[in-house]
Parts: sequence; C-alpha cells; structure tokens
Amino acid sequence: METLKHECGVAMIRLRKPLEYYKEKYGTCFYGLNKLYLLMEKQHNRGQEGAGLGCIQLNSLPGNEYIFRERALGASAIQEIFDNVKSSIKVAKETINREEELPFVGEVYMGHLRYSTTGKSGLSYVHPFLRRNNWRARNLLLCGNFNMTNVDEIFNSIVSEGQHPKIYADTVLILEQLGSRLDNEQQRLYHKYSAEGFGGRELTRQIEANISIPNIITEPAQLWDGGFVICGAIGSGDMFALRDPYGIRPAFYYYDDEIVVIASERPVIQTTMHLDIDQVKELTPGSAIIVNQRGDVTVRDILGERGNQRCSFERIYFSRGSDADIYTERKALGREIAPAILKAVDNDLENTVLSFIPNTAEVAYIGLMEGLEHYFKAQVAEKIVELDHNQPDYKEKLVALLDAKHLRCEKIAIKDIKLRTFITEGNSRDDLAAHVYDVTYGQVQKGIDNLVVIDDSIVRGTTLKQSIIGILDRLHPRRIIIVSSSPQVRYPDYYGIDMSRMSEFAAFRAAIRLLKKRGLQSIIDDVYAKCKAQQHLPKEQVVNYVNGIYAPFTDEEISAEIAEMLTPVGTKAEVKIIYQTIDGLHKSIPNHPGDWYFSGNYPTPGGNRMVNLAFINYYEGNPDRRN
Repeated sequence: METLKHECGVAMIRLRKPLEYYKEKYGTCFYGLNKLYLLMEKQHNRGQEGAGLGCIQLNSLPGNEYIFRERALGASAIQEIFDNVKSSIKVAKETINREEELPFVGEVYMGHLRYSTTGKSGLSYVHPFLRRNNWRARNLLLCGNFNMTNVDEIFNSIVSEGQHPKIYADTVLILEQLGSRLDNEQQRLYHKYSAEGFGGRELTRQIEANISIPNIITEPAQLWDGGFVICGAIGSGDMFALRDPYGIRPAFYYYDDEIVVIASERPVIQTTMHLDIDQVKELTPGSAIIVNQRGDVTVRDILGERGNQRCSFERIYFSRGSDADIYTERKALGREIAPAILKAVDNDLENTVLSFIPNTAEVAYIGLMEGLEHYFKAQVAEKIVELDHNQPDYKEKLVALLDAKHLRCEKIAIKDIKLRTFITEGNSRDDLAAHVYDVTYGQVQKGIDNLVVIDDSIVRGTTLKQSIIGILDRLHPRRIIIVSSSPQVRYPDYYGIDMSRMSEFAAFRAAIRLLKKRGLQSIIDDVYAKCKAQQHLPKEQVVNYVNGIYAPFTDEEISAEIAEMLTPVGTKAEVKIIYQTIDGLHKSIPNHPGDWYFSGNYPTPGGNRMVNLAFINYYEGNPDRRN
C-alpha cells in the first residue's frame, strides 16, 4: 500500500569482441546498447527519480569523443535517455560513415536507476558521475547502489590529503577518492615503464594495458561504512563492480566469451541474456568483478566477507518476484503468518474473505492460502467423518460438502487512480487519497464476515489510515484484519532504502504512545540521555540504545496500538493489524538474515551511530533532519 524508495539499481556491460563481430552475428552494432536498455527497463522498479547511461568507445581516434553520457529525471527517464541517444545517433549518421564511430556505440556500458534516500535531488545527483581528463586512463565513470553512513569520515580523509571537494555528497566524494587513487596508479606505471625505456604513445599504451584495479579500490573501500555496490569504468577500458563485505546490497553477474553483464537482480540478467538460473552468479560480499582493457575477467576478494547480512527487505519488497528463490520466499512468508490469522478470526474460515493489497503482495497471499488450506482441509475432513456413509444420499452430501467448503479468496481492493498533487489545499489531499483504491462489492456478508487483507509491509501506515481501512469498512465486515508479511519496521535504514527518520514508523509512534499512556516518559528521557552521551564517540564504540523504547512491550501490544492509531474515526468494523514475527522472517528467508529494520541489529558501526542520531533529532524536535 505504501511506496518505499530504494536507492537504485545498476547495470553494466562489457563486450569482449570487436564491434564488427556483433554486427555480423546479431545484425546490429547496437547489440550492447540494446542489452543495456533491457537491463535498465527490467530494473525500473528500483528507481524512478532519475536514470543515467554511460558508454566508452575503446578504439576511437584522437580528436574524437569516446566517452558518452546521458541522464534524465523523472519516472520516464529511461525512455527519455534512449530517445535522446537515438536522436544523437541519427544526427551523427549524417556526417559519420563508420557505425563504430557513432555516439553511444562502444564496448563498455554503464546504466543506473536512482531513488534518492538523502533528500538530494536534481540532475547533478543522477549517476553515472564522470571525472574528465585528457589522458584516457585518467577518466572515470562511476555509479552505484549504495549509501554511506560515514560521509564525514570520507570527507575528512579526502581533505586531509589536500583535496578540495566541491560537493558534500557520498557519490562525489567516492568519485574523488577513486580518482585520486587512479592518478596514483598512473604515476606508478608511468615511473615503472619510463624506467624501462618506454615513451610517447607506447608509454601510454603500456600504462593503459597494465592498470591494477585492486590498487585503485582497495584502500578507499576500507573506509566505507555502508551497504554498497560500486561500479566503475576507466576511459581506456577497465571496468569493475565491488560489493560491500556484508552483502547488504545485491549484485549478480554473467560472462561468456562475448559479453560480461552485471546487474542488481538475477532474473534481469536471466531474461536479458536468455539464461538458466545457475548460469548467473552472485558476486560474493567483499569481492569485485574486474574486467581489464583486454577483456579478461577476474573475480577477486578485496575486502573479505565479514558475515552474511544480505538485506531481507530486498526479498520482501524491492527485488523482482520473478526470481525463483524470491518467489519461494514470499510464499513462505505468507504461510508462516497463517496461524496468527486463524487466531485472529477465531478459526472461522467459513466466514472469512481473503484478499491482498497491493499487487506486490500477491505471492505472499498465495502462500497464505496454502498455509490456511492445511487447516481448512482438516475441518472438511472432520465434516466428512460425521457423514453416515451407509445413507443412500451419502455421495450427494459428500459432493455438496466438498462444493460448499472452500477458502473464500477474492480481489477486494483495486488501485483505481493515481493520486495527483495539483489540488492539495486543506483537506483535499486526504479526500483524494481516500479514493486511490476502489473495492469490489457483494463479496462480504455484512456484519458477519472477517475481511483479511495481506500487504508485503506496513511501515508508515499513512495509506491505511487515509484510504484503505475506510474503503474496506464500506463493505461492512465484522472485522478488518490487515496483515503484514514482514515484521514491524522499528528502526531506520542507512544502507540505501528511504527510511531514515524515527517518526516515519508506525511501530515507533505506537511505542511512544504506549510509553506516554502508561506514565513511562522517563524511559524516553533515559534513551535520549544515553544517545546524547555517546554522540561524539567514535562510531565503533556506539551502542544502539533506541531499542529501549520497545523493550517494555510485546509485539502484540505494539500491533494493537498501531491498529488503534491507524483506525479512522467512525470506522464501524473491529480493526486488527498482524505482523510477521522476526522468527517467521528468518524461517522464510534463511539466506538473507539482514534484519536491522526490524531488530535494530545494524551490520556496521555507522548504523548504530545514525539510529541514535535519528532519535536525538526526534526528541529535540528536528524529525526531518537526516544526519
């Protein structure tokens, strides 16, 4: 029901053959460009604030442009980018005879989809970023799926070296960090090959052919605290993607003798390249996939794997459900929560209607039905046992029983309009919000049926209060039970999802309400004092004290308070809200245990520092501050 913004998605391509090869085999010199379009379009779910494309031509002659970049803002950014690329190619064809010299026809491609999680928007913040230089091997294209918790440390490190960054933003700072190491690598190779007697163009060729990507990325990456997949391409042809050592942000790759492909999601590569699931590899946390100028591919450990903290929210919400494992996991989330729903409806499935909102929750809904089916079949079996099989009408009664007994699964809520913002004065926005969804009438028995609606996550609860509960109440059910297939989101994220402020979370607001209702303001004050006391400690010494806000209450108490808090005035049905348990989460998604949103167990020291700062900002009345 609620839209969460994800930092971004990445896509990279390296063609390993001359361009003429693809033109002869596939009938077009735009083979790489077409594949990049597919990779980006199939990841559009990961970022609709902006998009960018970069291309490097490896065999361009001096005097000609060889690095091309196109960026755009808005939900239609991908289409705008490729329309502009098409126009550029069309204009260039009037003066260029060789297709290999056309703009955006190259061997190295980089694509990026962006959602801002830092509040910084505009074209200047859209990836890829470009560091220009007159020497090919000093040019650097950079994009990534990341958010760093220690931008101040990175900034101070760069300044201490004598640099003068012009923008205080993690992407710019990382670009300057890596650019500085790239310069150092150039100098190392310059001295090495000059001493061996090389000079002029041959010296340049030796430098370009022997760049060591690990020399460039290893030292800067040691400082980075966050979740990241950092992708880079050097103007002379080297390319890399480096994943954080905890595996917080996802990365997958495939290569053969023709092409290297890197993307944020596995099924995107499968579909684009027509591959089986086992042909696409996950990039090991802490490792980098590196392609040198010659097209040689290596996967190298750079930072070491420091423990599995792969993000569970990726599996619940962000990544495409067409991935085989994600599909299975989302079904498992639905099955795991079935017992709690049975309890909420007093085991009365005959008078319970099951549905889902939004469409992304459909797979969890299928799993929920599977979980309830087991109990339902047991009920039917009991009824069958009660039938007297010696009666002449036994068969008819059995058939009638089987026909009558089934789970009542309906499409109850339908997204009807997209909320526009041109009329938002006064109460008009709330009135519009109440009509974003429409309902299916005639499927719920008034005053008798329970209406169960499953969502993949309930974070802020805004849409529930403004729209969903109200429109469901129009059907006059006895109870409305809203189900979240994920646990209560209690803590901010600082690794690439737009959830950075305490006041955003329904669970946090509910816990604060409960503390105040029960005369426990002292706990709020104590948590603030503890957070404030360690505000200036090194991040490695900081402890997450915000969990003290939730400590006095059970999950059920907080869920009940959320339900009361989000139920609109005048609602006639009884409203319950049920959340997945953290134990159920881990059973359903065993290989992605990163759960800091729910548990407060941050994988890096920077997370603890940032969550305490978020609570300080809340307590001091600065809830919109992000750092």
